[in-house]
Amino acid sequence: MKSFKAVLTLVLFLGAISADEQARETFPVPLGLPPIPWPADNSYSKKKEELGRLLYFDKRLSTDGTISCATCHIPSEGFADHLPRAIGIKGREGRRNSPTVINAAYLKLLFWDGRAASLEEQCKGPISNPKEMTLIENPHWAHQECHKRIMTIKGYKALFKDAFDCDLCSLDDMAKAIATFERTVLSGNSPYDRYMAGDKAAMNAEQIRGMAVFKKSGCANCHFGPNFTDGRFLNIGVGMDASDPDLGRYVVTKKERDWGAFKVPGLRDIDKTYPYMHDGSLKTLEDVVDYYDKGGTPNKNLNFLMKPLHLSEEDKKALVAFMHALNGEGWQNIKPPEKFPD
Repeated sequence: MKSFKAVLTLVLFLGAISADEQARETFPVPLGLPPIPWPADNSYSKKKEELGRLLYFDKRLSTDGTISCATCHIPSEGFADHLPRAIGIKGREGRRNSPTVINAAYLKLLFWDGRAASLEEQCKGPISNPKEMTLIENPHWAHQECHKRIMTIKGYKALFKDAFDCDLCSLDDMAKAIATFERTVLSGNSPYDRYMAGDKAAMNAEQIRGMAVFKKSGCANCHFGPNFTDGRFLNIGVGMDASDPDLGRYVVTKKERDWGAFKVPGLRDIDKTYPYMHDGSLKTLEDVVDYYDKGGTPNKNLNFLMKPLHLSEEDKKALVAFMHALNGEGWQNIKPPEKFPD
């Protein structure tokens, strides 16, 4: 009798798990990418994703209704822009290049200096930045005014109710929705991914040679894993010869090891997100390869890996060709909404 009860309990338990798994919404990832690491307090739902997409493209999040997240992270430009430095509200220029949103789901620290520990936290940054989306200098009031503007829109109230099952939306809910959408901006199933999966015709001879150069020259010391970044912050010398250099991660941590250090970017679809580096100072991938080939710009904290590579012209061309083989699929399907809530 005890045995029967034990079996019955196990069956009911497994049945409950099965039902729960069926109820839990998921988002598929393309070949070459691991499952999206959804936060425990912000799991995926289609309603949340669609709400986040609307907010991402809605210029009403900005003080004067002229700037949205998509202003600097443009789908047609690889979810970045082609400007050396971001241009925000009233034409105000930022200090850094706009990083891509593609595969940001896998990043543990956001912004070039890593000052945000999650996409949810990152989403709030531009809303309170006077060089990006607000004319209000006080970050707290900038957040409050943005939240107030969105909550006066009747159509959004209904969408937040559907997505969060709550009548009173918070700024955190807004950030969670945008972050949910941004985690679905993915790139995989590239020629490289197919090649590594066994399709040896997916990359051409020059790209295969470039992959060997990529490893031999040391690029893979920092650009590895599914997203081709180790997530570290390194000083490679970019901009360090300026009279007033951007000190990057050091401003956040105040640690000498972070002086002039910036995030190692991922390389997926890298040819779509020019110009390059935190200051947008390098226009092409060829310029980037030449910069590394010379060993960077000398300074007191230049990373020890930055040394002249002495690559041949053929090796340089092959290296660029390999980076083109990292162009994937997924993010191209995302389009701006045809209309917004009113």
